[in-house]
Amino acid sequence: MGNKQVVAPLEFLRNQANRQFGLATLHCKSITLRRNLIMKSRHKVLGFLCLLAAITYLDRVAISVAGPRIQESLHISPEAWGWVVGIFTISYALFEIPTGRMGDRTGARRVLTRVVLWWSAFTAFTGLTSNYYVLLLTRFCFGAGEAGAFPNIGICMSRWFPVLERARAMGTILMFIQIGGAIAPLVIVPIQMRCGWRTSFYVMGIAGVVWSLAWYWWYRDTPVEKANVTPAEIAEIGAQSFADNHTLPWAIALHRANLWAMFVVVFCYVYGLFFLISWCTRSW
Repeated sequence: MGNKQVVAPLEFLRNQANRQFGLATLHCKSITLRRNLIMKSRHKVLGFLCLLAAITYLDRVAISVAGPRIQESLHISPEAWGWVVGIFTISYALFEIPTGRMGDRTGARRVLTRVVLWWSAFTAFTGLTSNYYVLLLTRFCFGAGEAGAFPNIGICMSRWFPVLERARAMGTILMFIQIGGAIAPLVIVPIQMRCGWRTSFYVMGIAGVVWSLAWYWWYRDTPVEKANVTPAEIAEIGAQSFADNHTLPWAIALHRANLWAMFVVVFCYVYGLFFLISWCTRSW
């Protein structure tokens, strides 16, 4: 009987201790969750980049949506129109690596500001074109500017996000690419119906200029350079040095089977993508 009287209080104390420990653990988890939900500076960077991704595809799809009206206005045949949409991809391919290299050397803040201003200007100039050859030149220059967008978005990812968050962040950006392409007809067609096809390009150009000015004012190339980034967030991201001039060992890279596998996948994806966004939106 005496043993039972001793065991009962001990059991009670053990249960109380376990209960208190469980509550403390739950409290710690809730604090961690709240901290994770707090808007951090890198999340704002992601917001900027998602908006840019949507703008790139709004601008890119705009020419296809306006295609029938441009062809009618400038008297362009379907065969000649193929060069209008094709010359963009040629310049895009030619300038993608050089503009990425430029971002590695000088930072994405300045490079993205420059290329977005550049392609926004040529988006607006598309609305000013008066003949087929001027349109070809304008679209070539537009592609040269847009080529710098995604290489420099990748630079921002590497400098602002820890390794374990980069795939999720890039997935979010890719989602906004599709959103930009999907809403392009919904944005552009009403403008064209009310104000004509030229005005839609002026509006898209202004949107890019506004983005680039806000980006240059707010963004910094590394978290350490940004005044309001907390030491805790810098520790999460990890301090990295980008002082060295980055070089890619092409001789080694081109012998990697993984690289060639990625080339094949991206080639097949982009081949279908550009056919669809260049021709299948023309029914609008």
